[in-house]
Amino acid sequence: MIRVIIAEDHNLVREGICALLERAGGYEIVAEAVDGREAVDMTQRLKPDVVVMDIAMPRLNGIQAVEQIRALGLSARTVILSMYSDEVLVRQALQNGAKGFLLKGSFKEELLLAIQAVNRGATYLSPAASESILSDGAFPPNAISPHLTNPLTPREHEILQLISEGLTNAEIAESLDVSIKTVERHRTSLMAKLDVRNVVELIRVALKHRLIVFDE
Repeated sequence: MIRVIIAEDHNLVREGICALLERAGGYEIVAEAVDGREAVDMTQRLKPDVVVMDIAMPRLNGIQAVEQIRALGLSARTVILSMYSDEVLVRQALQNGAKGFLLKGSFKEELLLAIQAVNRGATYLSPAASESILSDGAFPPNAISPHLTNPLTPREHEILQLISEGLTNAEIAESLDVSIKTVERHRTSLMAKLDVRNVVELIRVALKHRLIVFDE
């Protein structure tokens, strides 16, 4: 029995994945998460074998959530779900610890194959995702994207996502249970690393380098 957490903010998609696993048999759905932070918390608490993670979720996107799961030293293996086989997104997912990358337009049976593969320690990529990786050769192991080599910390990623969702410094501080000064310090660091002067430029550069993912 493979123990699985489903992290997807769209109810119909999440319910469809749950129904697929229940029909297939051999899977136990231990929890369902509707945002990235909830997925991390549930993974830490429930210790699933596999997490099926949507890439575009509020609070933490899927890539940021995978990064935190790895940072916590958790053994759960993650399959990322995305609408697009964007080469930068695939690389970020793999660099941050994902073991699978699956397009949402894939055949349903492919999700079962992906879960089974990552559960036994293999890596599973949709054909389109594999092509996007193989077409560009090797890449620096710590680079955020092929064109951005100054990595953000996990906390900076988290704050960047919340800024992109329109939260103020005070709202971010409350959401993360940190001081406003701490948020301001991270915000200043983000501006410096991305070489921008205001929030509009920050979001533009973050989107260009796929540092944030909006709902698909």
